[in-house]
Amino acid sequence: MQSLNPLSANYRKIHTLPNSIVQEAGEDGSFLMWSSFPLEAYPTRMTERLHSWAEKKPEQTFLAQRDNQGAWQKITYLQAYTKVRILAQALLNRGLNQQTPIAILSENSLEHALLALAALHVGIPHAPIAPAYALRSNDFGKLRHCLTLLEPSLIFVSDYQQYALALEAVADGIEVVAVKNAPEKSKVTPFSELLKTAPSAVVEEAFEKISPDTIAKILFTSGSTAQPKGVINTHGNVCANWQQITQTFLFMAERFEIIDWLPWNHTFGGNHNLGLTLYNGGSMYIDDGNPTPKGIETTVANLREMTPNIYFNVPKGFEELVHYFRKEPDLCQHFFSHVQLLFYAGAGLAPKVWNELEALALESVGEKIVMSTGLGCTEASPSAMFQQQAGGFPGLLGIPVPGLELKLVPKEGKLEARYRGPNITPGYWRNPAANAQAFDDQGFYCSGDALKLYEPGNPNAGLIFDGRISEDFKLDTGTWVSVGNLRAKLVASSHGLIQDAVITGHDRPFVGAILFPDLKHCRELADLPAEATLGDIIQAPGVQAALYQILFELGESRTGSASFVQRAVLAPFVPSIDTGEMTDKGSLNQRMILQNHADLVELLYREKVEDTVIEIH
Repeated sequence: MQSLNPLSANYRKIHTLPNSIVQEAGEDGSFLMWSSFPLEAYPTRMTERLHSWAEKKPEQTFLAQRDNQGAWQKITYLQAYTKVRILAQALLNRGLNQQTPIAILSENSLEHALLALAALHVGIPHAPIAPAYALRSNDFGKLRHCLTLLEPSLIFVSDYQQYALALEAVADGIEVVAVKNAPEKSKVTPFSELLKTAPSAVVEEAFEKISPDTIAKILFTSGSTAQPKGVINTHGNVCANWQQITQTFLFMAERFEIIDWLPWNHTFGGNHNLGLTLYNGGSMYIDDGNPTPKGIETTVANLREMTPNIYFNVPKGFEELVHYFRKEPDLCQHFFSHVQLLFYAGAGLAPKVWNELEALALESVGEKIVMSTGLGCTEASPSAMFQQQAGGFPGLLGIPVPGLELKLVPKEGKLEARYRGPNITPGYWRNPAANAQAFDDQGFYCSGDALKLYEPGNPNAGLIFDGRISEDFKLDTGTWVSVGNLRAKLVASSHGLIQDAVITGHDRPFVGAILFPDLKHCRELADLPAEATLGDIIQAPGVQAALYQILFELGESRTGSASFVQRAVLAPFVPSIDTGEMTDKGSLNQRMILQNHADLVELLYREKVEDTVIEIH
């Protein structure tokens, strides 16, 4: 067991809420946990703070994004509030209301933010939809599903030309507002036309009618197991969560300056990062990069210039940055001199990357930076718990936020996390079947995540992830396989060679895996050229040998038949959004891959081991 000792090293100090958890046992083997600190008062309209900051610090930068020449285009709080009122009037003039939501198809942008805030300001729901459903799909199936469910009266797009094919296929008869490339003499409305509207008193009247139960946003889940569901976030849900987070990380109210790429159609980027910027009167600089070979260059260029005090990213983003910090000591020094918190979410952070970041901080500034994560979901708006103290380790999820009740319920040999509190969704948009299954008889949302106490009997030590209830299966021996844990262990021990894996073995004699290689790392390992194909990588002897060694080392630490992978095969295909094998976030849909590639699964369990199959004993 890893030690939790914040005194063992020098950490940069930040002001956070102490761990103080109450635990109560139930009769059925379940138990409740909650913070002893009550949730403090908070506004119940999401744009209340926008008005407040426009009065208190009108000239402070709220949002910024680089223009085509690379200069920062900035919007102050006063400018944002002024434009939001204008846009809100334009939306009201169209007769939009709680039953006629707006769909947004756009990357993060200033105009995207302003339109979304305008809708929020007058109680019109909006739904930011993954651009990938329009740009990386051939049949637009998921986009069609989302729009059919949503029934929007208006669709906002950043660039009509970019989205034209998708819009012509699935958005017939719906008004489209476009920031760029609106065709002349067409029914497409230029965004600039909306900004010519004169606001009136009806904007304030609509604002005053907003209650905590007013629907603010509809966020579509990524559909990792089925078609996307529209999660309802009310104004009360999101405002409560902003207060829960700020009350946990108290220093956020003192300074909040970030540069961020995470997409607003997901709850991490939208509700959490953009939302906390607004709530705390901070500044967000939009990073047009991302953790891809091309996108990371943009991110690094921004970090050479900017000085965020909080840095949010997914594990892959931190992994890519480590390489640049090692190559550029000045960049490393610049980054760690200012940052107070490193926060990752979306997946587990590999111990190697965690240790590298701590070592780099010590080398460059002489102290470690608190690294944190938590657990939540779109249905929690998004945060349910955090590890906010120094001295954590990868995978430690922390404790429940103030105002939230966590119930751990025995299910299939594990403890399922269930949530109840003011930040929890009332349900799914126009989906009574999903609503009926989502909550238990006490009103707790059933997350499907399995958790366990890091130290039995000591809730203040925090909780750790124990897989997904629905993913787990039994071998033919009756032994349960914890899919999430095994997959995470396999990826973490692969030294960056494996990007993800699908675990096999339901009713089989042993555990297998379909491996999805990290093409860049595999090419480097095998000394292959940059243009080497997936097929070249699969056949490279160096890659096969390295993967054998990874499986062998994992097998050496086995505790039973369910804790290691006996056979594996490299996936000879790229997962597709259209076939449901991959979500817009890049997550694999395990069930669909197993279903679509049953022949590959059968290959793993043939009596005669094929040459393409890696096997250990």
